[in-house]
Amino acid sequence: MLLAFDVGNTHTEVGAFKEGRLIQSWRIETDNGKTADEFGMLIHQFFEYDNLNPKDVGDIIISTVVPSMLYTLQHLSMKYFKKRAIVIEPGVKTGLKIKYDNPKQVGADRIVNAVAGFHKYGGPLIIVDFGTATTFCAITDKAEYLGGTIAPGVKIASEALFEKTAKLPKVELEEPGRVICKNTINSMQAGLVYGHMGMVDFIVKKMKNEFIEMGITEKVTVIATGGMATLIEKGLDCIDSVDKLLTLEGLALIYERNKKG
Repeated sequence: MLLAFDVGNTHTEVGAFKEGRLIQSWRIETDNGKTADEFGMLIHQFFEYDNLNPKDVGDIIISTVVPSMLYTLQHLSMKYFKKRAIVIEPGVKTGLKIKYDNPKQVGADRIVNAVAGFHKYGGPLIIVDFGTATTFCAITDKAEYLGGTIAPGVKIASEALFEKTAKLPKVELEEPGRVICKNTINSMQAGLVYGHMGMVDFIVKKMKNEFIEMGITEKVTVIATGGMATLIEKGLDCIDSVDKLLTLEGLALIYERNKKG
């Protein structure tokens, strides 16, 4: 069994794979304050609840955009599973050609998404990841990772409105159904949700135009992933498919390309 950790700024996805197939996944809060022992006990509780045996874990792979979490998860891997984890970092085989100015600056989650996206959907491809940040990644049909755009996520925008204004409240992130709103809560919801939809639509259109400028004229597939994907995708025609498990599946693919022996 392969145990995969995808550590984001807000949440951590944990997946258990057997023979390349995801058999169970869990979502927990990313908490810098938790120790390896606390995470270890939590994972063992998940395994017990889902009738999985920790002794079946043969390898572990970690992707993290929170550097301080890496030591904790590596320590967890050694202490509770007696395994040295594979870490998504420069030098790991991905099958992609990274065209970023400095490949070391590309977030591990963006690379992992690109690996899974290209494997499942081919290219050219745009991946929109609705997480703490909303990221846009462009991949060609030759498995070239071109780069993309990073924007504040819709939750960050919501928190900023609440924290930086004196009178605006916290609101649930949901569609109010209209943009001419008659109360403060609906007005904020419209600005947050529909404003984010408009940003996504504009950036995707601009990325497609830049593909054409490069001479890439084939149909570009657009995939959405991440925790807020379902909410934002509902109001957009530019998204072809939502794939919430893209990052975990990418970790399993990268493991297969890097496993020992």
